[in-house]
Amino acid sequence: MRGQDKAMCSETIQRQQSGTSPRTACHLRSPEPSSTMSLAHTAAEYMLSDALLPDRRGPRLKGLHLELPLDRMVKFVAVGFPLLLMSLAFAQEFTSGSPISCFPPSNFSVRQATYVDNSCWDSLVHHEQDEPGQFKTKSLWPHKALPYSLLALAMAMYLPVLLWQYAAAPALSSDLLFIISELDKSYNRSIRLVQHMLKIRQKSSDPHVFWDELEKARKERYFEFPLLERYLACKQRSHSLVATYLLRNALLLLFTSAIYLYLGHFHLDVFFQEEFSCSIKTGLLSDETHVPNLITCRLTSLSIFQIVSLSSVAVYTLLVPVIIYNLTRLCRWDKRLLSIYEMLPAFDLLSRKMLGCPINDLNVILLFLRANISELISFSWLNVLCVLKDTTNQKHNIDTVVDFMTLLAGLEPSKPKHLTHRACDEHP
Repeated sequence: MRGQDKAMCSETIQRQQSGTSPRTACHLRSPEPSSTMSLAHTAAEYMLSDALLPDRRGPRLKGLHLELPLDRMVKFVAVGFPLLLMSLAFAQEFTSGSPISCFPPSNFSVRQATYVDNSCWDSLVHHEQDEPGQFKTKSLWPHKALPYSLLALAMAMYLPVLLWQYAAAPALSSDLLFIISELDKSYNRSIRLVQHMLKIRQKSSDPHVFWDELEKARKERYFEFPLLERYLACKQRSHSLVATYLLRNALLLLFTSAIYLYLGHFHLDVFFQEEFSCSIKTGLLSDETHVPNLITCRLTSLSIFQIVSLSSVAVYTLLVPVIIYNLTRLCRWDKRLLSIYEMLPAFDLLSRKMLGCPINDLNVILLFLRANISELISFSWLNVLCVLKDTTNQKHNIDTVVDFMTLLAGLEPSKPKHLTHRACDEHP
């Protein structure tokens, strides 16, 4: 203990003579540069490792949407609404019994009255006397054919859906699987490239060699992966998907126009006619004198018929602007999605002005990429990087995700100015 006290006293005397206190001496001791650099490189490696996307193998992309949200809504309404009305018409017929109620003579028995109802419903023809002794007939068959016409309408509206599912969905599915996989892989390759650059910078003793190799690699386009860009450029010259999509919406508009013609020509003629005159003097009853020539009947299902007609017109009129809007989306590019993915190397469709007329398969694929944005894991990362890129002070040095992640990893995205000046001094 005495030896330790002597050592402490001598150390204190030396500090007092040199004019430094123990706390000041501690401040004068700086950490070793090698340990600080190793910590910085380790933190950069962890940051880059966290930025890598998980590798999705096996059954993947099970929830891939092969219909746009508005197209799915149009399908459900255009097909489901007639089926709903058909069930309403059948339910009314089952609960209310006969859809007509006739008024036979009072001397008719119950069985004869039932026969009149059935016979008038089977014929469903209105007899109107226009001249003495001459009758004008008008068929009221739309009332009888109402549920079946609604079923035919639902089947017709489902035909464009079947066309899309069998003619376009298989090819679209393979395109989306490839493009989504390549976009995520291209992002991961960019991150791994920054990791490789960081390791080279650690091993390189001369910074001039590292920056010379980096600039040479950029000039020779080593950082670009042109497979995806060339594939998308080829899709601009393909028109199979867009033709099927246009045909699908054109069929929907055509069938909607057919609905208007059907309702206007057949339903409007019998829309307000609640009563009609029925003749049962046919066959064996044609010579019976006690049977009247005409019997008045009333359509008890007229209210259901009117509701179905008006609601059909209203619903399909509301669907027409939605279908037209779906068609107009093919006339413009989704440049927001393209601008975000331009941070990937060799994905400069916008900057190179490679986008021409938007009516092609590439525009359809971009619409479905937007609809399946949840499957694009790299989109959220690139979206954040785009926001940070817009707010950084060094916009001119950042073009791709490689440049930005290089900056976050502690490396300059371009050669530092002091190294550039020194190289100019060495090679005037």
